[in-house]
Amino acid sequence: MFDASKSQFFIALLPPQDIQAYANEIKQHFADHYASQHAQKSPPHITLQPPFEWLDGKVSRLEASLREFTSQQESLSITLSGFAAFPPRVIYIDVVRSPELLSLQVQLMTHMEANLEIIDEVGKKRPFAPHMTVAFRDLTRQNFHAAWTEFANRQLYFEFLVDKLTLLIHDGRRWNIHSEFAFLSGSS
Repeated sequence: MFDASKSQFFIALLPPQDIQAYANEIKQHFADHYASQHAQKSPPHITLQPPFEWLDGKVSRLEASLREFTSQQESLSITLSGFAAFPPRVIYIDVVRSPELLSLQVQLMTHMEANLEIIDEVGKKRPFAPHMTVAFRDLTRQNFHAAWTEFANRQLYFEFLVDKLTLLIHDGRRWNIHSEFAFLSGSS
């Protein structure tokens, strides 16, 4: 019998474990001091393809398509620099908009649409704003202003090489790593 159940997925770049640990400490700070826990429902990440539904019975097709895509991609350098916000609810670690990162995101969106008919309508209407969320949704306006006063000028700087895409799946409570897809090896 055909399984018609669907799961929620999204595709992201994840930083190395030490940077994830640092970002998780910031998320915990928001939970402890500003009553904002929602960002803890996923590992620290840079979203490339926002959440979409996909048939559970066809996940292997999704994975094969992502494997094909990443086999053509070079590793790229990511720079995190300071904090920024989407007022009045979101505070994030700012991701420097490099040409390589912007190109990867456009190529992925194009690939997803052409090969899997996964279309991000919102993403088509606004420019890609790479970011690593540390507080959102449950951050009240009042707490946003207090937190932004604390984080607006806070220093943060990391550079790292990203060599894979990560497919995350929602289990009904939080986002978990489902599978990872290595970029073309031997990249710069």
